[in-house]
Amino acid sequence: MSLPVFISDTTAAVGELATLSGPEGRHAVTVKRITVGEKITLIDGRGTARTCTVQALSGKDRMDVIVDSVDQVPLPNPQVTIVQAIPKSERSELTIDLLTQGGADKIVAWQASRCVAKWAGKEAKSLAKWQAAAEAAAKQSRRSTIPEISGVAAAEDVEKLIDDADLAIILHEEATAAIRELNFSGNVVVIIGPEGGIAPEEIARFSARGAHSVKLGPEVLRTASAGMVALAAIGVLSERW
Repeated sequence: MSLPVFISDTTAAVGELATLSGPEGRHAVTVKRITVGEKITLIDGRGTARTCTVQALSGKDRMDVIVDSVDQVPLPNPQVTIVQAIPKSERSELTIDLLTQGGADKIVAWQASRCVAKWAGKEAKSLAKWQAAAEAAAKQSRRSTIPEISGVAAAEDVEKLIDDADLAIILHEEATAAIRELNFSGNVVVIIGPEGGIAPEEIARFSARGAHSVKLGPEVLRTASAGMVALAAIGVLSERW
């Protein structure tokens, strides 16, 4: 069974002492009830994972560990950026949870024209909620990296992402091309629309910049789950898996 994962910015080398405190320490000591002698994994969210043995506990939020090994997990190929149209509030954090479990490397919040949810005036607070959801899901799914969260993107920002990508795809239920027809490598951008679908004018704009409209299958997926399904398909069709 995989080890419990906690986030830490420690730079401790093998054989050195590291301390887990604050919210992560409280989660380990009070919530997870990790005990002396157990092994845990500390991640920095950027690909470094440290396997550690618990040496001592103090109070409700402090844990001292000895670093047993330090591993640098290689980045997957392709790198996948998900441009996620902002879902309704009740599905927002679920969406990020699923994208993180699926392996998204970057997640960009997109204020698509048909989004029901509007982030105007609350961008920082909303992005912080997405970041917290990504961190929790990264620990739960035993990832050594935490997706980079950014936004809020407008259509012109999405166009720039398409310009910089090796491949950009739009998930669209009316597309005729299947995702299996494409070759995935380098930097991939996946554009996911809101509950009401991507507006025709947005599809036209993104297609004019080189994005390919594809469908994942016969079912119409919810915006919350479409990204995870796409990431799974890309995993099978590339070197990621």
